[in-house]
Amino acid sequence: MNVLQTDGLTKVYSDTKVVDGVSLTVNQGDIYGFVGKNGAGKTTFIRMILGLTGITDGSFRLFDGENISSAKKRVGSLIESPAIFRNMTAKQNLDIYCTMLGTDKKTIPDILKTVGLSDTGRKKSGDFSLGMKQRLGIAIALIGNPDFLILDEPINGLDPTGIVDIRELLLDLKNQGKTIFISSHILGELEKIATCYGIISSGKLVEEITSQELAEKCGSRTVITVSDTAKSVEIIAKILNTGSENIECDKNNIFVKSKIDNIGELTNALFNAGVTVSGISNDENSAEKYFIRKMEGK
Repeated sequence: MNVLQTDGLTKVYSDTKVVDGVSLTVNQGDIYGFVGKNGAGKTTFIRMILGLTGITDGSFRLFDGENISSAKKRVGSLIESPAIFRNMTAKQNLDIYCTMLGTDKKTIPDILKTVGLSDTGRKKSGDFSLGMKQRLGIAIALIGNPDFLILDEPINGLDPTGIVDIRELLLDLKNQGKTIFISSHILGELEKIATCYGIISSGKLVEEITSQELAEKCGSRTVITVSDTAKSVEIIAKILNTGSENIECDKNNIFVKSKIDNIGELTNALFNAGVTVSGISNDENSAEKYFIRKMEGK
């Protein structure tokens, strides 16, 4: 089932397209990483989905086109900093939100246990660490047992311990059957939890890619700079006994998706074929590098 599907979603402010024709799909059970630099349009996109800002053009559907009023009751969200009552405890905060939302307060102990705030007692939320405040924000988003969570930069500004806590919480929520849409510019952390990604740059969706597809594109590789890429590819494939799917070209560079042990044999073969080799180096094509290149339009 498509939990969220957008079609050309666009938002214009003062003749500037902050979100420019974004069409993406979030499937049930995904942790969808929405990747982009600060100012790329991530928060504006989320605010349109939640009805917090108007849509200039395009449309979206929730839960395969379910009635929008009932569908939004199945969505929980945390946008930027959580709106908490600083002079109240975690339990009191949830009590207030349950009252506002008309939700059964019997679920509060289970929600606090899920987010790891059961033992905070009478401690005021204003005295919480940033990580605890983020967990309380997620707890508020969980009121009503939503099927779909939309979280905007939930790990921004957290220390390493706080980041690990939120990561483990999100994985636990996925295991409970939640679908999660998480925006972030902290690429290394998203890589540890996301099942698929949407990369946004200057308001435009650059690419959608699954974690499996990303893994296939990344990893260690050897870069060979030659004078004739067309001639070299055939020789390299023969020497390394590999298929063309493991070899890519970019101008005078050839990227081989494997470690090369027989470099001497390879360079001799290229030299005998009249190809000049001007460089061989290892390149760690990490997911972070991949994202950055995409966000920069490369």
